Amino acid sequence: MKQRWWSKTREPVTVHAGEQSAATGHLGLVARSGLLGSGIGLVTCNLGFGLAADLALGVRSNDYSDVLQSITMNGVGLVNPEKAFEFFNDLHSYLASSGIDGVKVDVQSILETLGTGHGGRVKLTRKYHQALEASISSNFRDNAIIACMSHNTDTLYSAKNTAVMRASDDFFPRDPASHTIHIASVAYNTIFIGEFMQPDWDMFHSLHPMTEYHGAARAVGGCAIYVSDKPGHHDFNLLKKLVLPDGSVLRAKYPGRPTRDCLFSDPVRDGKSLLKIWNLNDFTGVIGVFNCQGAGWCGVTKKMVNHDEQPATITGFIKARDVEYLPQVAEDGWTGDSILYSHLGGEVTYLARNASIPITLKHREYEVFTVVPVMALSSGSKFAPIGLIEMFNSGGAIKGLKCESEDPVTTINLKVRGCGLFGAYSLTQPQRITVDSEDVVYEFKGESGLVTFALGVPKEEQYLWNILIELYEPKYNVAVV
Repeated sequence: MKQRWWSKTREPVTVHAGEQSAATGHLGLVARSGLLGSGIGLVTCNLGFGLAADLALGVRSNDYSDVLQSITMNGVGLVNPEKAFEFFNDLHSYLASSGIDGVKVDVQSILETLGTGHGGRVKLTRKYHQALEASISSNFRDNAIIACMSHNTDTLYSAKNTAVMRASDDFFPRDPASHTIHIASVAYNTIFIGEFMQPDWDMFHSLHPMTEYHGAARAVGGCAIYVSDKPGHHDFNLLKKLVLPDGSVLRAKYPGRPTRDCLFSDPVRDGKSLLKIWNLNDFTGVIGVFNCQGAGWCGVTKKMVNHDEQPATITGFIKARDVEYLPQVAEDGWTGDSILYSHLGGEVTYLARNASIPITLKHREYEVFTVVPVMALSSGSKFAPIGLIEMFNSGGAIKGLKCESEDPVTTINLKVRGCGLFGAYSLTQPQRITVDSEDVVYEFKGESGLVTFALGVPKEEQYLWNILIELYEPKYNVAVV
């Protein structure tokens, strides 16, 4: 297993990551750490299936690598399974004492190839994971481990406490063919992995030609946000769409999964399908839409390639029902009408029940829609809170929503996290808006119903603004799609 570790900071770049090889990695590293002299035994293992010529046909034909060749011919240093806890504990206690908050443990699946002489792959994997998780529990808070390269069956059954697992191949910043397939792979793998693990979308670079694409996917993915930027090379405008000043994120409730109409389409190769990923917040839904066509894994060259040099511009359709469980966050008696707010377009669309709108994206383009159930108020007005509209997952900022009516006034009471431009839909112009009992200046666009006002930077972490919006009888209507 290779190990990476991170340390949190209070800056918008919330994670600094390093990389280290451990038990099944480089023998020299174990020796330099002084572990050989500490009584932790080291044994040399060969792949259980013998010489390189005897590698399974499926491995040879799909993903044969020089790493397997080297391990097969030369063996690999492996800490004695009976001493695995001592090894992990020595390493993790040192990291924890140095201010490290957690570890990312890579190459876990290699254990299934090293079981010969150790009771078989299942017994070896179980011992290593028991030792690893015991060390994590002893040295880090909040079960701070990310599992990586760990989709083999033995690992899935042996990881009893590990909660976060990378659901994709690596983020390859220098491989143009990798980015679209990365997003599609995580989304579809999450259908399975997301039922028992928190899928991890891997790190990415905030200063990169595809950073908006990757950032939007992680916002709808309901995952942790962490970057592997070179120090001093950051796009803070991008990071501010993901991370609040206190270092927290507007994380959606579930692992992001493909919408139902994407389950049996191929948004990577069929030349006609967009990938839509849905998620849910406390009071809103969110849909990320991506044109992932044009690249994928090549069975001949054994790498990701651009199989279409000019992928088509594709049109798909968005509807409120793309968000599973949306009725659960709507008010009682919800009619099915919704508001859609497009992150890039900045447009508000009133969507009647069962209606849809088209979305057209070129190759490697994306859009994020906040989906909000419309509240039909007793005064005859209508209202839908959107959230912090400058962030990818706008609706994740809304943590409380109540409505009180006393003729002729209806008062909307919101609890909201974060800072920036807050947006909502209202059929009528608000008479008054207060934030923490202070009147604020707002803008109302009658043609779309969009209400916006600014929220400052809170002085406390995880602070909730108390917002009151007073509405009267409707004076005019907004067009309905």
